[in-house]
Amino acid sequence: MTINSTNCSDERSATDFLYAIMYVIIFIPGLIANVLALWVFHAYIKETKRAVIFMINLAIADLAQVMSLPLRIFYYLNQDWPFGSFLCMFCFYLKYVNMYASIFFLVCISIRRCLFLIQPFKYNDCKRRYDVYASIIGWVIVGAACLPFPLMRIDTRNNSSHFNSCFTALPVIEIDIPTSIAMVTLAELTGFVLPLIITMICSWKTIMSLREKNPVLQDSGEKKKALKMVLTCTTVFLVCFAPYHITFPFHFMALSGRIEDCATKNIILKFHPVALCLASLNCCLDPIIYYFTTDEFRRRLSRQEINENGIILHLTECSI
Repeated sequence: MTINSTNCSDERSATDFLYAIMYVIIFIPGLIANVLALWVFHAYIKETKRAVIFMINLAIADLAQVMSLPLRIFYYLNQDWPFGSFLCMFCFYLKYVNMYASIFFLVCISIRRCLFLIQPFKYNDCKRRYDVYASIIGWVIVGAACLPFPLMRIDTRNNSSHFNSCFTALPVIEIDIPTSIAMVTLAELTGFVLPLIITMICSWKTIMSLREKNPVLQDSGEKKKALKMVLTCTTVFLVCFAPYHITFPFHFMALSGRIEDCATKNIILKFHPVALCLASLNCCLDPIIYYFTTDEFRRRLSRQEINENGIILHLTECSI
C-alpha cells in the first residue's frame, strides 16, 4: 500500500522550480571542480599522502551525483519523466549514495588528519592499501544502507511503461509505526549523529593538538593548514547535511500521513526542499577542501610544480 494523497494545499510547481534553479546553479561548477579534482589527484597519486585516497572517493561520489543533475533539471522543469522507472529509481538512489558516501569520506579525512597530528610518526607509516580497503568497505556499506530509500518509494500500483512521476513525487510505501521509528532512528544515528560526533571530536582534538608542541608540524603554516582542513570538513558537514537530517524524520512522517495538521505539514514540506538543495550543494563545497588544504592541488592549478628544467617538485612535508 502506498500513500501519496493529501488534503492540504499542493505547491509542487514552486518546489519543482526551486529544485530546477538550484540544480542548474550546482551543475556547472560541480562538474568542473570535481573533474578537475580527479585529474589533479590522478597526476599526483604517487606523490600525495594516503588521505588523498579518501578525497578521490569523495570526488567520485560528488561527480556521480552531478552527472545525474541534467535529468533532474529536465524533470522539474517539465514535470514529466519519460526515461522509465529504472533510471528514475537509480537517480533517486544515487542522491542518497552521494550524501552518505560524502559523509563517510569526510569523516575518514577528519580522522586521518586528527590521528596524524596526535601520533604523527605512527600514522605517517600507514600503508596506502588500508585506505583503499576502508574506501571499498565504505562504498559497500553505504550502497547497502541506502537501498531502503528507493525501495520505500516504489509505486507497486504503477506497472505501465509510462512512468511520468519521479523523485519527490514518488509515493511512500506505508509501513507500521514501530518499523518506521526503528528505520528513521537507525538512519539518523548511523548516518548523521555518529558521524557528526566523530567529526566534532576530531575538530576539537585537532585544535588542542595544534596548541601543543609538535615535533613534526613546527611551521605555523602547516599548523594552519591542518586546522583549516578539519574545520572545512566540519563546516561542509554542518552546512550541507545538518538541515536535511533535522527535517528528515518530520518529512517522512508528513509523507506517510503520520502528521495530519495541514499547517504543520506545509511548513515541513516547504523547508525540506531547501534542506535537500543544501545537501546537494556539497558537490560544489567539497572541492574547497582540496584547494585550500592540499598543496598539490594549488600547485597543479598554478602550474608552479614545474621548475626551469621541467622537473616536478615533490611534496616534502609530511601532511596533506
